[in-house]
Amino acid sequence: MKEPVGKHLYSEEITPWFSKKNYPITILLIDDRPVVGEVLRRKLSSEKDMEFFYCSNPVRGIHKAIECSPTVILLDLVMPEIDGLMLLRFLRANPKTREIPVLVLSTEEEASLKGEAFAAGASDYLIKFPDPIELIARIRYHSKAYINFLKQQEAYRELQLMHETLEQRVEERTKELRQTVENLQNTQTQLIHAEKMSALGQLVAGIAHEINNPLQFISGNITHARQYTQHLLALVELYQRSNPDPSPEVKGFTQEIDWEFTCEDLPNLMSSLQVGVDRILEISNDMRNFSRMDQGRSIQVDIHQGIDSSLVILQHRLKSNKIKVIKDYGNLPEIECCIGQLNQVFINLIGNAIDALEMGNTPASESGDTVGRSPEVSLTSRVPTICIHTEVQNDSLVIQITDNGQGIPQEIQDRLFEPFFTTKPMGKGTGLGLSISYQIIVEKHQGVFTCNSTLGQGTEFKIVLPLHLDATVDGGEGELESAKIPLQRENRDPPTSGLEQWATA
Repeated sequence: MKEPVGKHLYSEEITPWFSKKNYPITILLIDDRPVVGEVLRRKLSSEKDMEFFYCSNPVRGIHKAIECSPTVILLDLVMPEIDGLMLLRFLRANPKTREIPVLVLSTEEEASLKGEAFAAGASDYLIKFPDPIELIARIRYHSKAYINFLKQQEAYRELQLMHETLEQRVEERTKELRQTVENLQNTQTQLIHAEKMSALGQLVAGIAHEINNPLQFISGNITHARQYTQHLLALVELYQRSNPDPSPEVKGFTQEIDWEFTCEDLPNLMSSLQVGVDRILEISNDMRNFSRMDQGRSIQVDIHQGIDSSLVILQHRLKSNKIKVIKDYGNLPEIECCIGQLNQVFINLIGNAIDALEMGNTPASESGDTVGRSPEVSLTSRVPTICIHTEVQNDSLVIQITDNGQGIPQEIQDRLFEPFFTTKPMGKGTGLGLSISYQIIVEKHQGVFTCNSTLGQGTEFKIVLPLHLDATVDGGEGELESAKIPLQRENRDPPTSGLEQWATA
């Protein structure tokens, strides 16, 4: 047999909104004469579905009504201590007895008296003693109406409870969906980050490899070239000694080429070539070190070497914008970290600082706020400046990257680490740099990543890293491996100006 269409749309059983509770017909008589109570008891004794209660003291009438919860009240109109109309008003004023039907019993048939009773809140008006059939019919009629009212109230409460439960389910489901969307965005961000860093690593490693071969050839031959030039100069000097009076033709050519200056400058030229080749080899070594994207593998490394390698990649932009870089390095121990991922963070932060300084440096007032900033950065200076300050505080490594650019408005500072949020023009930024950096610092390295910016004075990003990673915390992948990376620390020119476009996009 086929299942009905729509069976799986909602798997939980729906509770009926109407009430299944059965309310008995309960009668309360309030009369100061017991004989009246006995007469009415006998008249109603044949009705098995009715319960009868009697109260001879009108002062306790309301208390008795609350206690037995009647579906109808029979109330004598004339009583010695409290008038029936006054007690009727008290019943209508009390929230617990306000809706209970009240049948007034009286020996008077005056229309004015009936009008007062109905004005006070009476549901019906009967003359003592009513016919048993009429009395029972009226009791059943008013009781049924009151019982229906109680069921409606109960159904309304159940419906309200179901509504609240449904709202709670919708809220929980919405929260789950929102979390799922955030997880998907984070996964997408991580995939983009991994792909971009892989491409960047391949690009840098490829360039370093391509320039390394001719550099090795030049470096290997320049030593022999220097030796050969020395031999040639020595040979010419021997010829001059053996023939102190050369021919006019030789003298003329010697004067033409300024032989004395050539002999003096040629060794310096060879030394300069050697220095240039050595610098290019060091830059190539830095590029190879930067391209070691360790794919989540933790190693022992000097953070300063990673920062310097990142500065080498961005050196072209720093020079073209005439940005001064102040390195206020403290005495730091080597820490266990993913140096490739931290290099990405440094590239992002320094690249963002360069972007901010490119838009124009707004100098602060002479009494500018420097709280929390490195004292080496003068925010009142008109020179575009980036300061990188490092120190050890309370078993943690602190890195502060500060610029004296225009700053970030307060209203968007809370959104800086959101994925795909960017203040850069269309096509210039993806909004992933700071989000990825936040994940690398906080989730991968169990650190703290904060931003402090004042509009018109500058921006400071502060990174706090533990000196020792806790391998049991989520985010540590596999066993922690240790290695030494011989990164160079000199601040040198990069061989290409396009590398930072990959790193800071």
